Amino acid sequence: MQKPLPPLGWLRTFEAAARNLSFTGAARDLNMTQSAVSQQIKSLEGHLGQPLFLRRPKALELTEAGITYLPVVREAFRTLVRGTQAITGAQQDAVQVQCNISFAVNWLAPRLPAFRIEYPDVRLNIFTELWEPREMADGAAVEIRFSLRPADTVRVELLRTEHYYPVCAPGFEVSLDNLHQQPMFDCSNLLSNWSSWAEEQGLVWENPPITYATTYLVCLSVAMAGGGLCLAHDTIARHLVDQGLLVAPFEHRAPMPEAYYLLLSPQAEETPGAVAFANWVRREIELDRIVQKHP
Repeated sequence: MQKPLPPLGWLRTFEAAARNLSFTGAARDLNMTQSAVSQQIKSLEGHLGQPLFLRRPKALELTEAGITYLPVVREAFRTLVRGTQAITGAQQDAVQVQCNISFAVNWLAPRLPAFRIEYPDVRLNIFTELWEPREMADGAAVEIRFSLRPADTVRVELLRTEHYYPVCAPGFEVSLDNLHQQPMFDCSNLLSNWSSWAEEQGLVWENPPITYATTYLVCLSVAMAGGGLCLAHDTIARHLVDQGLLVAPFEHRAPMPEAYYLLLSPQAEETPGAVAFANWVRREIELDRIVQKHP
């Protein structure tokens, strides 16, 4: 029986660790913790049945298996990029927009009808990511990235800082005293997490039952279904709270190290459609800020 392929996330982590020859460097590039990188590499090595790295005191070295596997993995990712562009890249005059899937579903999609009315001649191709990339994807004109400040390899502009807080379904009974006993959900590999939120309030928890997902969409969906609480922030959850689908049971909101950034490729600054879209995003974000400050 043929062994299944390893998850793409493990392969992406392997490529970053091999490129940096460092788990710490890979964690920085991928906006993950060093322990998460190490665990994914161990999982990949267990899946393959052989080590990919030699762990030296001050650096990593690729094993023979790692040296052989690295170009295969890189070529596989290049093939995916080329294949995707072959399918979606026919509209050369369309603005290529890249963002994570939670932002696309919870913030961007509900506003697209209004954008189309205002800019009927601007076409968008929207590419969503489960993880935030290290660099803008080839062909992307505009990217909205949620992360620590990206490297200034292209034009980078801070769009919005956030505060995070727990949300749950209306009627879900919870207090600070029993919160650590409730089902809790969170997006993985973020500095804004349950432990840091609790620490700000002096809450002491020992191994609370937290379930992690790779996207806020999963966490928010479970919370709306009454399955527990998840952490959220206004950009992805304010409209759900306004609609009565979620409530914020506690007043405390903690500042997020991560923020939303607008990235523009050099070509975008000379493309009217890309400029129009970027200006529209800036304006909508500012309107959100005004409305939330003065409801």
